[in-house]
Amino acid sequence: MADTAAIRADADAEPAQTLAEQAYRAIRRDIVAGRLAPGQPMRFEYLKETYGLSFSPLREALARLQSERLVTAYALRGFRVAEMSVDEMWDTIETRIMIEREALIAAIARGGDDWEIGIVQAFHALSHCSKRLRAAGDWPSEPAIEEIERRHQAFHRALIAACPSRWTRELSEMLYVQTERYRRPALMRAGAAPDDEGASAGEGTAGRDIEAEHKAIMDAAISRDAATAVELLTAHLRDTGRMIERLGIETGRR
Repeated sequence: MADTAAIRADADAEPAQTLAEQAYRAIRRDIVAGRLAPGQPMRFEYLKETYGLSFSPLREALARLQSERLVTAYALRGFRVAEMSVDEMWDTIETRIMIEREALIAAIARGGDDWEIGIVQAFHALSHCSKRLRAAGDWPSEPAIEEIERRHQAFHRALIAACPSRWTRELSEMLYVQTERYRRPALMRAGAAPDDEGASAGEGTAGRDIEAEHKAIMDAAISRDAATAVELLTAHLRDTGRMIERLGIETGRR
């Protein structure tokens, strides 16, 4: 779970709005990582004890998470972590494809030198992070997971950073988190890093070279080949969905 001592220390010094943001980020991180199981009740006494925060910021955080479909509210029964299913996963992936295809096309049409540099930097940061963690044998420690996930999300965010529509970028961000919620626990069970699904996860991942997939998308994007970039991104996301299906989805309550 989240570092309760650190959250409590912050809670003593920060105003209510900042506490709500802390609660949101901590609970969201634990849902995405699978530490809070699908269907798990989000009782306030449990949350207060776990995250060291009071009712008000927790309530605000849960309302925000409900708007992102990470928690579900039930009349007279409070909140629960949103359920997971194969159908829901594919709905999320296909919706993400629709959004990110348009965002990537717009970014390729409008992006300048800074956009290209941002993509290249994000790709190399992810690649170097993966190599360093493998060399250190530091997978799957919690700090390693968090670090590589930040790099992975930063790469996908950089691809569409030049899309002029704020709504499109924000919808893409929300859908990324939803797909990460399925992808990360599956890879953890397989023992693979998120950008290295074929290198160490073994039989369930069909030998994918995720770094090569990312590089191919990057090369097509900065070459302004929108058709190829979109085709590669679509295949990349659908292959991830098939990989998750092979590895299995944990849907039971703990």
